[in-house]
Amino acid sequence: MNKDSIKKDIIEAMHMRHATKKFDPTKKIEEEDFRFILETGHLSPSSFGVEPWRFLVVQSPALREKIKDTSWGARGKIMDASHFVIFLARTAKDTKYDAAYLADQLKQVQKLPDDRAQGLLSMIEQFQKEDFDLLVDDRRMFDWASKQTYIALANMMTAAAQIGVDSCPIEGFPIKEMNDLLREEGLLEDDSFSISVMAAFGYREGDVPTKSRRSFDDVVKFV
Repeated sequence: MNKDSIKKDIIEAMHMRHATKKFDPTKKIEEEDFRFILETGHLSPSSFGVEPWRFLVVQSPALREKIKDTSWGARGKIMDASHFVIFLARTAKDTKYDAAYLADQLKQVQKLPDDRAQGLLSMIEQFQKEDFDLLVDDRRMFDWASKQTYIALANMMTAAAQIGVDSCPIEGFPIKEMNDLLREEGLLEDDSFSISVMAAFGYREGDVPTKSRRSFDDVVKFV
């Protein structure tokens, strides 16, 4: 397949993709296809490569029901969608420059020698203290980690569209109540995580709506 053909397929998929409001409950994503979608999230980039996320694939009907009752944005989607994912972001407990998780990520996952790992941790310390001024409070640290989950979310939605799977990102929920629910379910690992965003995946019920966007020249500026 040549480059022009690949570009054409990607743009067509982006036109097909939209925030699906109604899913067909009779259509399910093949497990191999959904594993592919998850892998594009798994392979997504993150700041300093720290992977400050976890993807909860909600399969339990009982838990889906509880989420529906807690999240107004999930209603009308979560019970009909083939797959539903909660994107968790790591909290300051795991992402602060001196956290055990960060040291483990650099040494055990990235396999950096001790001197390089320590050098990168020092760089992260400066970044958090000075460049982005993240250590003001835990919320600012969480928001930094939460941004990374949106990279994975975007990649997963794009990959899904390219294989004809619909999706809908969901921010319509009260954070405290959703965290309380997930904590009760034992899914936040002693508050190492907090909810960032959610997404439903499946197949739409109805036709493809017309996509409307501001003009390219209004959005893109060459300077």
